[in-house]
Amino acid sequence: MILTITMNPSVDISYPLDHLAINTVNRVSNTIKTAGGKGLNVTRVLKDMGNDPITSGVLGGHLGKFIIDALDQQGIKNDFYQIDQETRNCIAILHDNGQQTEILESGPVLNHNIETDFLDFFEAKLLSYPIEVITVSGSLPQGIPSNFYSKLIKISSKKNIPLILDTSGNSLKESVFNLQSEKPFLIKPNEEEIIALTGKGIDNSDIYALKEALMASDLSEIEWIVVSLGADGCIAKHKDKFYKVNIPSISVVNPVGSGDATIAGFALAISQSASDEDILKTGMTTGMLNTQEKLTGHVNPKNFQELFQKVTVELF
Repeated sequence: MILTITMNPSVDISYPLDHLAINTVNRVSNTIKTAGGKGLNVTRVLKDMGNDPITSGVLGGHLGKFIIDALDQQGIKNDFYQIDQETRNCIAILHDNGQQTEILESGPVLNHNIETDFLDFFEAKLLSYPIEVITVSGSLPQGIPSNFYSKLIKISSKKNIPLILDTSGNSLKESVFNLQSEKPFLIKPNEEEIIALTGKGIDNSDIYALKEALMASDLSEIEWIVVSLGADGCIAKHKDKFYKVNIPSISVVNPVGSGDATIAGFALAISQSASDEDILKTGMTTGMLNTQEKLTGHVNPKNFQELFQKVTVELF
């Protein structure tokens, strides 16, 4: 079983408008509300792929109940830590020929007691369910320190459960550079995050400079590092091996959430003890499948094998 963690989920509200008029009324006829958050995108892709994941994190209030109800309707197992504050809304206004304006609430403010309680709650989940892989995605709520994810990693490492971490900023740095804790099993930094982690200005188009940067001693204890190259695929480091992954040209409908779908593919293949090649091909394929769907965090598994066969992996 795969456990997905989202510490700062949201109700995602989409307002499609032909034109966004400023300082006046805009009326919307087709509002879409979904259970949002990077980890929930991961969860839905896993479900679409025939996996039966369980999702967790922190929820509260009427919006928290909306998320649970939505997951229940989709047949997705969930077991959230409940708080007495309201979960946040995140609004996306889609307007004027493909423009997107976002209004993101910061969400609840948590305290040390909730942090401690959730760590106990998390550890209990690892005893209650047959967890094979954990994914942790997205930002932290206010009030939770940036080293929180490193604490989750330490707990999962004691249980010998690989944890895939998809975050940014200080949360990522603390998890990578914390000398008092084990390291995440897999990270997927983008170009900006690689620069922050290595302290080097790197152009992702220079894959050999990127390879050299990933050989830094500070990153050596992370088993998998995958760096997306967009339409050029990715490069990946697994222990002391480096791979270049090439993907086919595809028609893109909606790229939002493709990184989360990629994480889902990695988690799925890792839970199946797949080879390096199949782990990378699965992640790239689910990421591409997400871009072909209108709804974020969804894939059509019927198209999986066709794309999977077109992804190539080579050592370099």
